[in-house]
Amino acid sequence: MAAGSTPDAGSRDPDALLARAGVRGDPNRDQHFLVDDRVLDRLPGYAREADVGLSHVLEVGAGAGALTDRLLAVADRVTAIERDPDLAEFLREEFAAEIDAGTLTVVEGDALDVELPEFTASVSNLPYGASSEIAFRLLPRGKPLVLMFQREFAERMAAEPGSDEYGRLSVTAGHYADVEVVEPVPPEAFSPPPAVDSAVIRTTPRDPEYDVPDDDFFMGFLRAVFTQRRKTMRNAVRNTVHISGLGDADAVVEAADEDLMGRRAGNVTPAEFAELARLAWDMGEPGEE
Repeated sequence: MAAGSTPDAGSRDPDALLARAGVRGDPNRDQHFLVDDRVLDRLPGYAREADVGLSHVLEVGAGAGALTDRLLAVADRVTAIERDPDLAEFLREEFAAEIDAGTLTVVEGDALDVELPEFTASVSNLPYGASSEIAFRLLPRGKPLVLMFQREFAERMAAEPGSDEYGRLSVTAGHYADVEVVEPVPPEAFSPPPAVDSAVIRTTPRDPEYDVPDDDFFMGFLRAVFTQRRKTMRNAVRNTVHISGLGDADAVVEAADEDLMGRRAGNVTPAEFAELARLAWDMGEPGEE
């Protein structure tokens, strides 16, 4: 890039960006930069092909800006969050023209702590160490997401009841959106390559096909019973009162469907979990005698 020139959005080379930033990925700091042009080019496309609104795209973990550059080519406006102060400063320098034009905002800070803006979609290569916490900060916002995760995590998010991957993560993610794995990504797409495969998921927000008495209670109930996923639901409910806070677990078990209580959590559908949670709620506020 010639001195003083501004590249067209979407044309920046990811390796050149890292070189200009003067950084190398550090696994000890959870830094694995996505450098495969083909993957980078496809990520915004997963949002576009689903007809997702791109008037304001949120990117979490912008790094040296390779994905930021691609997003600026398709979005009206991008907000990029980056916790590394040096990288945040580089983004402000590299994309000064876009910032001046009002199409890019760089937020320096931890995505778990900063105030999130109103956004229409998020397209992000998340830092693996905080990916779960970040995802469950984004999902309740009810916006479409295209996110990169470790492949095992992504497959668990999208898993169906009865499969080996199905668990608390599947039910919790599915409470907010339909989740699909749209692309596996090999370690070689990153610098440095991580020790695991990755995958891109796309979420489509929707209301669940069931009612729960209280979201926090429902999530706590799921957390409790899935700690004993190898036990029958009967035993899982009775053994996890210290987590769920149920006032009378035995009464819940006796009142619940016998077939349901004889199954393991991995074979219980989200709607059945919701039914059981409502039963527990209706029998008394958590922790009541």
